[in-house]
Amino acid sequence: MHAKQSPPQNKRSQYTCVCLKAFFVFLAFFQPSPGFSLTILCLGDSLTEGYGLKPEEAWPSLLEASLKKNIPSVKVINAGISGATTASGPSRIKWHLKTLEKQPIDILILSLGANDALRGLDVKDSAKNLVTTIELAQEKKIKVFLTDIKAPPSLGAEFTKKFEAIYPQIAKTKKVTLIPFFLEGVAGNPKLNLPDGIHPNSEGQKIVHKNVENFLCKNIKCDSKR
Repeated sequence: MHAKQSPPQNKRSQYTCVCLKAFFVFLAFFQPSPGFSLTILCLGDSLTEGYGLKPEEAWPSLLEASLKKNIPSVKVINAGISGATTASGPSRIKWHLKTLEKQPIDILILSLGANDALRGLDVKDSAKNLVTTIELAQEKKIKVFLTDIKAPPSLGAEFTKKFEAIYPQIAKTKKVTLIPFFLEGVAGNPKLNLPDGIHPNSEGQKIVHKNVENFLCKNIKCDSKR
């Protein structure tokens, strides 16, 4: 039996070249599907943080757990800080944008202003701070949801009217989605709040979570086909 002769060197090189070209063409057309992901940043105060509760009881954690049923790789970041006012918004969003460069934020749920109202801070300053925070997010193509905040009636009708007007005004001007008062059904109910009468307890947080999620999912597709 005659031994099989090896192809000449020039033909072998041509053969290798053709194989390599075919391989690279294959790579160009066969790419693994990128994993679906959704990152939501909840920037707020103690009402977002889940004051007095375990981290997993706060509404951002409940939101993540619920969304994971359809979006396994969803990440909801609880960026709530007790005592925070709207003045903290611009610097905090800058910090999160820099820190999360490798995990871009898709959605910002901005929930600041409750402490501004409690302290009777200048309404114009509060509005300016919110607008600046929103603009910084929009520069990065982040979809913004702004939660509506109510002022306590004890501050007087005039202040309450001016303060509560800034949220729908900003939402309209900056073209962001306004989430209706997310403490609806919770505020003022002793059974759903901590003894301080201000912060939702674990049962109250469940309602806040549903209020946010129901509205959120009316405006985005809360599934992996988004």
